[in-house]
Amino acid sequence: MTKHEVSRESFSRRIWRKTWQGWGVKLGFAWIAVLIFAGVFAPFLANSMPLLMSKDGVISAPVLDYLTKEDVVVLVMFALLVILAGVSWSVGKRLLIFVVGALLATLLVNALLKPPSVVIYDQFRSTVYTEVDWRVMPPITYAPQDYLRDFGDTGLEAPLEASDRTHWMGTEENGADVLSRMIHASRIALSIGLIATGIALVIGVILGGLMGYFSGVVDMLGMRLVEIFESIPTLFLLLTFVAFFGRSLYMMMIIIGVTSWSGYARYIRAEFLKLRQQDYVQAAVAGGLPLSSILFRHMLPNGVAPLLVGVSFGVASAILAEATLSFLGLGLVDAPSWGQMLNQAVKSSMFNWWMAVFPGGAIFLTVFAYNLIGEAFRDAIDPKLSRNAGVNG
Repeated sequence: MTKHEVSRESFSRRIWRKTWQGWGVKLGFAWIAVLIFAGVFAPFLANSMPLLMSKDGVISAPVLDYLTKEDVVVLVMFALLVILAGVSWSVGKRLLIFVVGALLATLLVNALLKPPSVVIYDQFRSTVYTEVDWRVMPPITYAPQDYLRDFGDTGLEAPLEASDRTHWMGTEENGADVLSRMIHASRIALSIGLIATGIALVIGVILGGLMGYFSGVVDMLGMRLVEIFESIPTLFLLLTFVAFFGRSLYMMMIIIGVTSWSGYARYIRAEFLKLRQQDYVQAAVAGGLPLSSILFRHMLPNGVAPLLVGVSFGVASAILAEATLSFLGLGLVDAPSWGQMLNQAVKSSMFNWWMAVFPGGAIFLTVFAYNLIGEAFRDAIDPKLSRNAGVNG
């Protein structure tokens, strides 16, 4: 290619190609892929019940009978993502179909699926499920809420300490397998990060776009609103809501999303202030296109690149906020969480190293992975940083 030859590569494709050249981003995406796999297929990776078994010639799949509504919705959403990734529609169309499909799946599952309200995990170690023709068990043969009551008082046990059971990462204070809870907890870490950041992104893009496009009084009022929300301490607000309204994952997602949009609004406002004077935007205005079309179809695709950096850091911050709340003992009670397990590292003046190393390591690696991805996007978007990092244009 000569210096005067014009590249036909699109901006988004060029940013993605330059981002993918670094080794750090590959490690980051690899860890996130592991978490997604663990979160989506958690019931099949760590469970007390057989995946498949044959008894008296009758083949059954007990794990399917005990799938929760959340399990089914997550599997449907993952299947939708895989299908939509294989079609050549526009990003907006695929996103719309995914959102509509996820909402429909949630409504249908809530209306039609009636899973057992109580699961007695001890029964899966009885002769009904053990004396069979053959059976296929998950890699981790303990559910996250299986507290091993049939083994007596278990409690905290170091990895491989029990002689009659195998716990690769030990057990927590109630006797549940730590590795099983680590796998199921990845779903909470991913969901709170992605949904809270999604809420913040939608609010930030709309308000930032309006501020940058109209400027003047709208910009002034919008920036005062941004400053008000930037002064709200998210963690203290979370603590207050938990104290008054109880513990809810959805409430955490909404609060983190509603209080963390200001950074995205600033990014989009700065980009739109530059883009509003561009010829193609002026042509769209002169052509009489509706405001939504000008903002979201013509301007947003050209100003969205800096948001990729903010989104990756935002997801990491949301995961840290949930882990902090759980560490303080104010997180979810029933569902496993990395922060909640980390809280058990010191109990009765004893340091339980496995409760610090494994959950703490998972939090560190997840936040580190998102930071690597964010830095790779930042380097790819900024030509100067890209040259310093040795990334070829």
